[in-house]
Amino acid sequence: MSVGGSGALRRHLAEMGLVVGKKVTVVQPASKLSGMVIFFQGQRLAISDEIASLLVVRPFAMDADTPAIALADLPLRQAGLIRTIKGDPPLRHRLMDMGLTKGTLVKIHQIAPLGDPIELAVRGYKLSIRKQDAAHVLVTEVTSDGDS
Repeated sequence: MSVGGSGALRRHLAEMGLVVGKKVTVVQPASKLSGMVIFFQGQRLAISDEIASLLVVRPFAMDADTPAIALADLPLRQAGLIRTIKGDPPLRHRLMDMGLTKGTLVKIHQIAPLGDPIELAVRGYKLSIRKQDAAHVLVTEVTSDGDS
């Protein structure tokens, strides 16, 4: 990521941790109706269209070299980008209907005392799914500082 604009804006963004070379995950690209939403340092951050136009973000390629793990194996409070959903068609459709689609950012919010089900934070809401179903969702880990 790189930042354009005035020195004051760059300083303000740097104080928040947004500096040149920082890795962030774009959750929602900038649009005319709402600004850009990024995931960085373990939380979502909304950025106005004006400031978003000054940020340069390079795509992160999820290629064969990038390790993918099952969503069920993601640690508590850890986030990941959905890479693919395996399993039979009815299961895939059910998971996609719940908002689990390729490229979506998910975070393990809570795990039940006996380990099943797990509660996810996805698209601004909480979703509980069985660990058996979560094992069919492959994700790429996104660390709390935005690195992946």
